[in-house]
Amino acid sequence: MNKNDFKARAKALVARMTTEEKISQMIYDAPAIKRLGISAYNWWNEGLHGVARSGVATVFPQAIGMAASFNPELMRRVGEVISDEARAKYNEYKKFGNTEIYQGLTYWSPNINIFRDPRWGRGQETFGEDPYLTGVMATEYVKGMQGEGKYRKVDATLKHYAVHSGPEAERHRYNAEVSEFDLYDTYLRAFKYCIEHADPSAVMGAYNRVGGEPCCASETLLRKILFGEFGFDGYVVSDCGAIRDIWKYHKYVDNPADAAALAVKNGCHLNCGKTYEALNMAVELGKLDMKYIDDAAERLMAARFRLGMFD
Repeated sequence: MNKNDFKARAKALVARMTTEEKISQMIYDAPAIKRLGISAYNWWNEGLHGVARSGVATVFPQAIGMAASFNPELMRRVGEVISDEARAKYNEYKKFGNTEIYQGLTYWSPNINIFRDPRWGRGQETFGEDPYLTGVMATEYVKGMQGEGKYRKVDATLKHYAVHSGPEAERHRYNAEVSEFDLYDTYLRAFKYCIEHADPSAVMGAYNRVGGEPCCASETLLRKILFGEFGFDGYVVSDCGAIRDIWKYHKYVDNPADAAALAVKNGCHLNCGKTYEALNMAVELGKLDMKYIDDAAERLMAARFRLGMFD
């Protein structure tokens, strides 16, 4: 079964949903739609250097330590072990009904931000300061995590897109100013490399702005570069609370409905947070065409089909 088969199944399923049901599936703790046989699903899971927050699991060194091995083959084996344990845990959790947070198959890893400032509080999560090494190591991690079978073992998520390595305390309102050369050569290079070599399922948008545009609603970063120039074909998830930040801290728009509409229009399909609840109002007020809602819901359902959740 190829990717287009999963897309076709998703399109047929979404066509049977109401507007409210489609929007409900665009929030990370998506509720069940029993009449369509859709189970509740929580998209939030972590696996940076081992299955996290989900009981006993193998713990590998932090990403920056594994990168220091300069061993891509070993990195792939690490990804394989993590996803083996992830699948095993998911299968056990399913025996008890719906999965909860940290129990699903959609992993928000790896962190491929470039670590250039030691004052940044999350540098240990990255593969270091070099864009090429980051791209190579992350590619092998993604391949190990996602597998090569009929279905994806798990979904890997490249984060945080983009230029997310500035002052931690200001991350919800910070505007990163970077030259076009440095944007492409430093901060986007690993994203492009992974997309070309590993077909990652997802990308997570960052909290900050780049060149004035909030990352999770950036026409430049998402529509122009990620989907246009890089040819990314998966789904985009916001960092947690990042859609709220668009209106509350960045002051880029005036209210939650405008923030949600702008993010979805520019290609952020899943909200880690609750701001997408305002999409119902945005649609009613004519702020967002339904084609964007349909596209988001179809991408998310296609991901669940590709993970084998309906088979």
